[in-house]
Amino acid sequence: MRGISFLLPIEFDLAATFLMALTGVWVASRRGYDLVGVFMLAFVTAVGGGLLRDSIFIKQIPLVMQDPRYLWAVAAAVALALLTEKLAERFEKLIAYTDALALGVYGVVGVNKALIAGIAPEAALLVGICNAVGGGLIRDVLVRDEPLVFKPGQLYVLAALGGCVLFVVLSHVYGVDTNIAAWMSIALTVLLRLLAIRFNWTTRSVREWTKRSDDEPRS
Repeated sequence: MRGISFLLPIEFDLAATFLMALTGVWVASRRGYDLVGVFMLAFVTAVGGGLLRDSIFIKQIPLVMQDPRYLWAVAAAVALALLTEKLAERFEKLIAYTDALALGVYGVVGVNKALIAGIAPEAALLVGICNAVGGGLIRDVLVRDEPLVFKPGQLYVLAALGGCVLFVVLSHVYGVDTNIAAWMSIALTVLLRLLAIRFNWTTRSVREWTKRSDDEPRS
């Protein structure tokens, strides 16, 4: 049974925008940027995934250009992050935890909007992942860090994929209420990401796979 997907409330998207902006401010502050640099990095981090989603995949005017609440969400995040900078420095994993929550919310929002736009479920998963990790990827490129999504390490993209898949299965295949499916999917993404941080669940580079294969004794 295929359910009808309903558009999630804009509060989901605004919350993800706010959370991603927080991580952008904290990164910019650690690099010694001035207020303009802090705001710009926060803005790009917050809306980068949404810009990719709307401009490239859904082919519509980006929502950040239509609704001023997105800019207000970024501004509020900048103010809060600057006030809590010392807290972020004391708790090193605060950025990772905030990013995990944003990852889950943005992934679900991206999949939901893609399904509403008539994109096939399989392709909607790609939109959701790009929505989830796009802002962080652009942020890393701008500050000249190797993007986290490209490197072996603790589960990141796979955590987002898990939540996106669950959302498609629940809302699109089984017709579960969209809001309920969203909260369950966000919870799964956050859980997978936090467990990966807690127990250091990591991916391995392709080079390690091939090296292990070459090192195995041949009979």
